[in-house]
Parts: sequence; structure tokens; C-alpha cells
Amino acid sequence: MRLAVLLYLLSAGTMCSAETLVYFGTYTRGNTSSEGIYVATLDEATGALSQPRLAAKADNPSFVAIAPDGKTLYAVSETPWTDESSIGIVAYSIGDDGTLKQLNQRSTRGGAACHVAVHPSGKCLGVANYSGGSCASFPINDDGSLGEIASFHQHVGSSVNPRRQQEAHAHSINFSADGTQAFVADLGMDQIVIYDVVAETGTMTPSKQRSLKMPAGGGPRHFCFAPAGNIALANLELSSEVALLRYEDAARRLSILKVVSTLPGGQAVPGNSTAECLVHPNGQAAYVSNRGHNSIAVFRIDASNGDIEWIENESIRGEVPRGFGIDPSGKFVVVANQNSDNVVSLKIDGESGALSPTGSEITVGTPVNVRFLKR
Repeated sequence: MRLAVLLYLLSAGTMCSAETLVYFGTYTRGNTSSEGIYVATLDEATGALSQPRLAAKADNPSFVAIAPDGKTLYAVSETPWTDESSIGIVAYSIGDDGTLKQLNQRSTRGGAACHVAVHPSGKCLGVANYSGGSCASFPINDDGSLGEIASFHQHVGSSVNPRRQQEAHAHSINFSADGTQAFVADLGMDQIVIYDVVAETGTMTPSKQRSLKMPAGGGPRHFCFAPAGNIALANLELSSEVALLRYEDAARRLSILKVVSTLPGGQAVPGNSTAECLVHPNGQAAYVSNRGHNSIAVFRIDASNGDIEWIENESIRGEVPRGFGIDPSGKFVVVANQNSDNVVSLKIDGESGALSPTGSEITVGTPVNVRFLKR
């Protein structure tokens, strides 16, 4: 009997000690109070965010990614330098208290490294260089540190927008669920560039379908898969739209199903641009952030017939929502408002996917990216 009680207490203690950490990538250059990467906790019952702490000092760590085992975090260093000695990606071990300890750093061989994704196996990662118009991949060592660069691909091309699309601008990189392919959204070329991946070596090579052409002048920025893996999204930064895509994994083929506006009634909002797109874990709702309209657009997805339908736009209680994340429970969206130095949480309606404010708000200097770690 005493043993049973002891085991119960130990189990209860373990459950009570579980927490959901939220990491924020930021800009540290320019007029900002940020010093690097910050961490807070999320109450998954209420959506309340704790006061943030500095997890690690870093230079313009605008985007971060966490390894599948939750032991390491990788952050880009979004600087203009492109020489071999410049730093574009940094590896950190995650401490018991959520703080970060640097393991090592590497050059990405391209200016303004702006996005990083870890392979599903945890054996390698990919980086997109915005101003360099290129992408790179690295093997990950057993201790979480980064090996020597395994692949580098320079994109070449342009599109119709004379101000933003005179040259290639790789803006994000994402892996398929099985890790056999990587997808690089290139805003300057109006294409999703596709690579085949070998996880063991971290190498990427051009796929048989080299790329998917997106609507001219749209400017694909970010890309994400729905949980089932046969549907994906790409938000178009320049045209305030989102594209619903079909992915045939056996044929390794990507195609466009439908493109819709991220603004109410499809009415243009001067100066608006989209930033992030995510699909809810249930695969039935999707979200896109609008900078200018300062809202999150909510959509309903029907994967069976390849349809996407606008539901609403919810205010983000701030200015310029750059990145956001859906918490592991699927109950809340946490939004980083770059120009108002605040982060807010929104509650997700379990049936419709619609959003509503929780009332929780914290201050983070120039927040850009949101990533969760439940442990």
C-alpha cells in the first residue's frame, strides 16, 4: 500500500513538473531593447504567458528551430555578411531551466540567414538565406552541434515586382514528413524550389520536379504541411494571399489547388503583407499573419476536395505580427508583434478554428518568431 502511494506521489510530481516553454527569436540590431533569444512558459489551461527571460544573448536571432528530441535549439544570425568567416547559424543546448548554452556556429555562405528547419530525424538541418538568395544544409553531430556545411545551392531568377523581385530571395525551408524532400520558398523567383534530401549526410540535391511556379508577383514567403502530409500552404507576402497546395509523396510532386486572399472580402489594404502560415494539428483550420492589417486570417481547410475557405480576421492587439505559433495542445496561438514589442496569446475555438483574445500579453523587444517545447 505504501509503495502504491509513493508511486502515485512520484507520478503526480512528474505531471506537475511538466511545462511548455515558448522561445522567441528577435531582432537585436536597430532601435530595439532585445539582447537575443527569450523564453517564457505557457499555461496550457488558460493561455497565460509568464514574464520572458533572456535565454541567450545572440546577434539578430530572428528565427529559431528546436530538434525533435528537445535537447538543442538552432538560431539563424540574420546579418548581411556572406564571407566564409561570417556566422549564419548557431547551435545551442537547452538547459533544465530553459536557458541556452552555445555549442558551435557556422557560416551559411549567404547574407541574411532568415529561416531554419530541423530534419524530422534530427540528423541535419536546412537554412534559407534571404539576401543571398540561397539555401544550405548541415549535418547534426551526436551532441547537437553542427557539422561542416553539406550542401549549398545558389538560386538564380527574378519575377515581376521591380522592387522586391529583381533577384532570388530564399525565405524559408521546410522538410516533408518523411524527410525525403525539402521545400524552399523563394520570394524573388516566385517559386517553391524542391530538393531531395539524404538525412545521414545532410545533403540536398535538386529534385526531379525542380520547382513549383507560384502566381506572378505573389512572393512566396513561408511554407507548411498539414499533419496528413498531402496538403500544404504557402503564404504570398506581396499579394496578401495564401495558396493551398497538393503534395503527392509517392510521385514527389507539388501542385497548386487554390489561391485566396488573407484580407476581409479580399479588399486590398495598402502596405499589407503576409508573414507566417500554419495549419492546425487537426488539419482542418489554417492561419496566416497580416502585417499592416495587423490580424491573423483564419481559414477552414477541406483536404478531401482541396478547398480552403476564409472564416475571419482576428486582431492581434499589436503592430506587425511577424511570426506566430500554435501550442502543442492546439488550444492557443501565440503571436509575436514585431513593431509593438509585445507577444499575445489567442484562444482557438475547437470546432471552427476561430480566434479570441485570452487577455495575456508580455513584452519582448522586436519579437519575430515563436517556437514551443513541451517537456
